[in-house]
This record gives sequence, structure tokens and C-alpha cells, in this order.
Amino acid sequence: MAVIAVVGGPGAPGATTTALALLLAWPLRPGRRILLVEADPDGGAVLAGALEGRVEAVYGLRNLAVADRRGLLAQTIWEQLIDLSPEGNAERLLLPGLTDPAQAPGLAYTWEPLAELLHGIEQQGYDVIVDLGRSGATGTSAVLARRADVVAVTVRSTLRGLSAARPRLAALGEDLAAAGTGADALGLLLVAEGPYSGAEVSREFGLPLLGVLPYATRTARVLSDGGDTTDRRFIRSELMRTARSAADEIQLLVRRRRQRLAPNAAPAVAPAVAPAAAAQLSEPGGPGPAAAGPVAVPVAPPSVPVPQASSAPGPAPYGQPAYGPTGQGQGQPGYAQPGYGQSGYAQPAHAHPAHGQAGAEPPSYAPPVITTGPVAPLAGLAPQPAAPAPFPAHVQTAGPAEDEGQYSLQQPMVTNDQIEDRYPYNPGEVLRAR
Repeated sequence: MAVIAVVGGPGAPGATTTALALLLAWPLRPGRRILLVEADPDGGAVLAGALEGRVEAVYGLRNLAVADRRGLLAQTIWEQLIDLSPEGNAERLLLPGLTDPAQAPGLAYTWEPLAELLHGIEQQGYDVIVDLGRSGATGTSAVLARRADVVAVTVRSTLRGLSAARPRLAALGEDLAAAGTGADALGLLLVAEGPYSGAEVSREFGLPLLGVLPYATRTARVLSDGGDTTDRRFIRSELMRTARSAADEIQLLVRRRRQRLAPNAAPAVAPAVAPAAAAQLSEPGGPGPAAAGPVAVPVAPPSVPVPQASSAPGPAPYGQPAYGPTGQGQGQPGYAQPGYGQSGYAQPAHAHPAHGQAGAEPPSYAPPVITTGPVAPLAGLAPQPAAPAPFPAHVQTAGPAEDEGQYSLQQPMVTNDQIEDRYPYNPGEVLRAR
């Protein structure tokens, strides 16, 4: 339904925590899924935070730069996703961010095709949340905010937070009006830490208020540093209740903007489910969901036929609709670029190595079926380090102490061979010199 950009700012207003709360609270109709993309150039925080290092940092955004240069961006992105669904049904997915800010320059030419790809999968049954952090809405990654349906800026209701947010909101509004979909895409997600109310902040900045999240450090720590997101107290907490209300306000703003930008556009039709998967999901005794815990989402390569549903117990794969053709195929995976109107976004002509020659039509691509397997939650942990080496064998206790109240002295027990091989001098003299 939408591509939502969540933007932070100085003072750590909680952009990633807010994006995770929206991911877990986002209402999903049958057949739809939601994807969170950690696109902060300063690096991602979910793997080491909410997931507590249970998944090895081999998946994520850093693998897309090389894939884009090879023309495999639309295929590789499905191999980098991690399932954060509490039920393990791959409805709430995560694309982890960078592990090192030094990797951000390598994505300079990937942000543009990634933005187009995210709009393409949005038309195929996905809602997308893009976490841009404090610096993702500027520079080369600013295209993700310009193409978003709604840009939600997290702001703390303290004087320091509001003072730091004012120039950023003004610059972001000007950039969206000049190069994006319009300054009316901006909205506020207020963290109620200070004395200023949501109505005051909205009136002062002249922006709509999308939600007011409580300053609940104990609940927010589950999203920032790890915890049990399936706990009933967390699900019913004030933070998650307000996040669900904020998700409803965001969807309402998306519908209003799309109706204004494309009043004659036909309503989006929910994607159809593959017959085999639909039959399996409709059976009362069909296979249940996968094991709980974050698992990587494996994917079949495009050249491999789509596997059929099996009658053996286990997680049931679900169908995923294919992209529509977008022009002459070039023999490489591609993606379709949607828009607000019937004609969609205009595809710019450029000579990017991942998209063929200048002016060429992007090739079509049929994304494979995503299936979740019974992967253990701790499968990505690194092995335990080896035990430290014991003390050298030549250092031993000389004997029992002469007095029970005194500790025994340690005298070196060294053989002549050890002295000749390892020591050019007498070890006893070294100990006396000390």
C-alpha cells in the first residue's frame, strides 16, 4: 500500500525504535506483508540490538551494491531478508543495514534503483518502511525520502529536540517540494518526553501530527536492545497501542495523497495467492508456522522451478505474484517502476551498469516464492572461543611452605635442555633481578 520513510535527527530521537514498533504494529490484510529496510548510512542497529546478535551479520544492505553492479539487485534482495514475525510466517521482514559506515559510499549508485525496486514490490503486496536514521534523508540516499509516500520525522518534545528538528524539517520540506512528491508528505511522530503537547508542536511547525509515542524506556528497550516481543505485556503496552494508532494515521495520509496526486487511478488489487499455497493454507490441518525466532528467508533462484507444496509436516510456502512485463527483456533480472497515476513514474534514461544501455527498457523479473524453513534462532552465533593456554610447564611450586601461615615461594624448575633452547641466560638470575 505504501512506502514510508522514518527520519531521525540529532540527539537520537528514536527513529529505529519507532520503525521497529511500526513494523510489529502495522495492520496487515490477508495476503499482504511488510518490509523494514535499514537504510541509515551510519549503519544498522537491529542485528546487535533487537536481535541481540542471534543472527550473524552476513545478510543486509551491504550485499546489494555488488549485486546492483552485476544486474542482480531484484534477485539478491530476497536473499538478504530476515523474518521478524512472531509467528514465523514471514509477514514482517527485515533488510538489515550496513555494519560499517565506511560501506555507505559503495551504495552511492544503488540508492536510486533500490528506491524504484521498493516501489515495485509495494505494488506486489508489500508495505515498506525505510529507516533513514539521522543522516539518510540527505546526500545520495535522499532519493529514498523523495520517492516515499510519507516521510515521518521522529521528534522528542523537549526544547533541545524541537530546536534541533526545526532546521532539518525546513530543509527536508524544501527538498521534497523541489525534487520529491511534495512537502505535504511530511508528518511528525512525537516522542512525549518533554512538556510540549502534540498540538503545540504541530501548530509551531505547521505539519500534521501522525502519532504521539510515550516516553517508555522499559518498553522501548525491548526494541532497541532486545527482549521478548511476544510477551503479552509488551503487545498490550502503551507504546505498541500508540504505534498501531500511528500506523492508521499514516495509512490515512497515504490514501489522501494518492487520491490527490492520481484521482483517476484505479484502486490497487490485492495480489492473488498461488493455487498450491492457497489450497494448503485453507486446509484446517495444514502445516503450521515455522519455529519462532529470527530466521533468514531462503529463496529459490529464478532459474529453478517453483517448488510445489508438500504434504509432509513443516512450514507452508506461500505464493508471491510475479512482476508484470516492463518492456524488452535483456536477459537479466529487473523490476517494474510503479507510480501514483496509471502511467507510473517515468523511467529515467541512464547508462547504469546494472540496467543496461542508456535509454533501454528495464527487463522484467518474476520474484521467486519465499519459504521459511525450521532454522534455529541461534544458528548464526559464532563458535565459542577456545580456552586459554595453560601456564608453562617449567613453572611449578617448589614445595610446601615451612610455615602454615606463609605462602610457598615459586622457584623455577628448568632443565638444561630448556635453558639451551629457550633461554640464553639463567632464569634464576632474571627472577632475582626483578
